[in-house]
Amino acid sequence: MSRKILVVDDTRNVQFMLQEYLQNQGFETCLASDGVEAMEIFHAGGIDLILLDIMMPNMDGYQFISKLRTESSLPVIMITAKQQEADVVRGFELGADDYITKPFRLRELLMRIRAVMRRAALGEEVSEVMKVQNLTLDRARHEVRKDGELIDLTPLEFTLLTLLMEAAGKVIRRQEISLRLMDNGYAGSEATIKIHIRNLRQKLGDDLAEPVYIETVFGIGYRFLEGES
Repeated sequence: MSRKILVVDDTRNVQFMLQEYLQNQGFETCLASDGVEAMEIFHAGGIDLILLDIMMPNMDGYQFISKLRTESSLPVIMITAKQQEADVVRGFELGADDYITKPFRLRELLMRIRAVMRRAALGEEVSEVMKVQNLTLDRARHEVRKDGELIDLTPLEFTLLTLLMEAAGKVIRRQEISLRLMDNGYAGSEATIKIHIRNLRQKLGDDLAEPVYIETVFGIGYRFLEGES
């Protein structure tokens, strides 16, 4: 069954260009011109990934992803003409999984789409369940629970937490995290990893001053704490 991609962009020729290309690559597509319309399509169901322009009328990309993340961890790739790091960081802080800057090559976009979808599908072929402290990570179900309660993570956050829990008690260098994530199609920098770590801590209810789960090893990387034995 083909995957369905929602293209959200207020420029009609960009919509039609992406629609034609993605359909030729075997994807189903639907189109929206702003965040309001995109939210209606999302609520109708069946969407597997969203390509999201940032600068749009009515509800821009930042507003859309903020609202989306209150309801869903559906994969989102930002499409932006802005190249300033602050704009990219803001998108990641709100929960985006990746970004691409206009003008872009369609083949590069396709690679990013496939990579993000692979991350979203992590665990579908693996049945292993990990438990560290009061957290349980089920790769088969793509679920993380704290004291039995489900925690809603984005695909990238799930991948990052998996890496940390797999090496619980050991320090993982930022460079190693970056390389490991790149194996799954992650195209961010070490600087953006800090943003994802911060988002992950917030969702786990961790305390930066006295971490229970994710400890920063300054100048080196991060360690997932095993807790009291």
